[in-house]
Amino acid sequence: MTPTSRRASAKTASAPTRPRAPRRSAARTPAEGSAVEPTAAAALPPAPARPQKPAPSAKPGKPQKPAGAASEVKPVKPAKPAKAVKPAKPVKATKPPKVRPQLVRDGFTMPEADFGLIATLKARALAAQRVAKKSELLRAGLHALHAMDTPALLAALERLEPVKIGRPKSGR
Repeated sequence: MTPTSRRASAKTASAPTRPRAPRRSAARTPAEGSAVEPTAAAALPPAPARPQKPAPSAKPGKPQKPAGAASEVKPVKPAKPAKAVKPAKPVKATKPPKVRPQLVRDGFTMPEADFGLIATLKARALAAQRVAKKSELLRAGLHALHAMDTPALLAALERLEPVKIGRPKSGR
């Protein structure tokens, strides 16, 4: 029998309410039929049992009551009335979790004049007590273009200065 199976069988044999015995630091005795020889510590006789403490004696200042004397009878308390059952609270409808839109990071090239327009629009928003980010301005512009009818959208696109595709060369 291996130590693991010994522990498993000991767990199943013991009652669940019984506290576990502390582990011993001394060497364990080998199981029957094992090839391990007993050590010197295992060959020692068991330690003598501790003497039990005498029953607690009465204090010298207090007289003892005779064992046969009846103790004081306590009055029986009347049973408490059952508590009124509270009505169950209505179950609140759970809100579905907010689904955030998937964000996409992208880079693009634009002329410096158009980039200056972003700074101008930011200043206008700040004058109106609203801080605006560059991405907010670009998104608002997209929504405004989306709201236009097709001829107005084409006219706005024709007014743009054409830009070379790709990243600009660095000035190094």
